[in-house]
Formats: sequence, structure tokens, C-alpha cells
Amino acid sequence: MSDNSVLIVAAHPDDEVLGCGGTIARHRSAGDRVTVLIMADGISSRGASAGTALAERQRAARLANERLGVEDLTLLAYPDNRMDSVALLDVIQDIERVIERCQPAVVYTHHSGDVNIDHSRTHHAVIAACRPQPGHGVRTLLFFETPSSTEWRPPGSLPPFAPNWFTDISATLSVKLEAMAAYAAELRDFPHPRSHSAVEHLARWRGASVGLPAAEAFELGRLIK
Repeated sequence: MSDNSVLIVAAHPDDEVLGCGGTIARHRSAGDRVTVLIMADGISSRGASAGTALAERQRAARLANERLGVEDLTLLAYPDNRMDSVALLDVIQDIERVIERCQPAVVYTHHSGDVNIDHSRTHHAVIAACRPQPGHGVRTLLFFETPSSTEWRPPGSLPPFAPNWFTDISATLSVKLEAMAAYAAELRDFPHPRSHSAVEHLARWRGASVGLPAAEAFELGRLIK
């Protein structure tokens, strides 16, 4: 598995691990350059003390990405659960700047049907930033699922997540779970989908559905060969 330069665009700190942490670790083990861009602060909607809570969440993000092997992490601070209050063009341009800097061949981001508005907003901004103009370097565009958002969308509300791309994370599931532990404050008790057990169960189920011990599932948005 080698795609040279890879970009993950996630709405909140922890989405990158939930959605594709095992895949990130696999890219890094293959020697790929991985850039992670996180758009929103992840805490301001909770009425928490901005300074302390934000510092703690960013500290967790740095630790989680260090455990995944990521050396290029950018943390923006869009308002949590309020990215629809920001001009979409501003979000697109922030993503474009990172794309220009890291020149990714592969981009991962959220599925469009997630319940969380920041996930949806990030998805649409990535689509615009990765439009296939002549000379644009993004060859593969993949959408990940985020436990406690993707599966909570009722049928018929928006297009459901229907994975058609699976990455074997049998060798990196433990790394994903270790990285997720850095976000301990975001984890809940089982059977909440954002619990340690549920995250592992999902990886096992996605793997079993394609004959693997563990996998992460994606929807393919675009593949240029």
C-alpha cells in the first residue's frame, strides 16, 4: 500500500482516528507521507472554557496522531457544530492551501450523509477543493464512516453509507485503538458506538464482511488511473 502523499480532512479531533486511524497507520508503515487537517475545535458547542478545553483537545490530537505516526498535523479552530455558519468558500480555501502544500494523491474525508453538520460541511468543502481540474494531483477520493454520526442517519433522509472499498487493518487495529485512547474524554461506555469496544467491533465486522480479521470501510468518490 503506497500512495506517496496522503491527506485526511476531518471535522473534529478524534474523527481522523474513528474514521481511518488504522488506514493512516498502514500508510505510514508503507512509508507514505500523511498529512492530517482538522477543521473545527471540537469543544466550543459544549459551553466549555475555551482556553483549557481547547488546549486539552489539541493535546489529545497531537498525542493520537503521534501514535499513528503522523508528523504533519494542522489544527484549525472553526466553531464546533457551527461550520454551517461559516462561508463555505473560506473552508474550501483552507483545504486548498493544505492541498497545495502537501500535494496529496489520496484524500480521505467524511461521508456526506453524517448527522453532524460539521462532517457534512467538511465533505462538501473537500469535494470542491478536489474538483478534477487539469493537472490536479488528487487521484483517489475516499469517504469514511464516523461512529455515532454516520449510522445515526435514518434511511431515506440522505444517501446512506454504502462502502465499496475496504482497507485491511489487521496489522494496525491495535495502533488505531491506542490512538483512540488519547481521546479518552471523547469515549463513552459500551454500547455507545463511540466506545472502545464498539470501535473494535466495527473494525472486526467490516473485516469479516470481506474475509479479513479487521478492516476500515470507505465509499469511493473518485479513482483516476
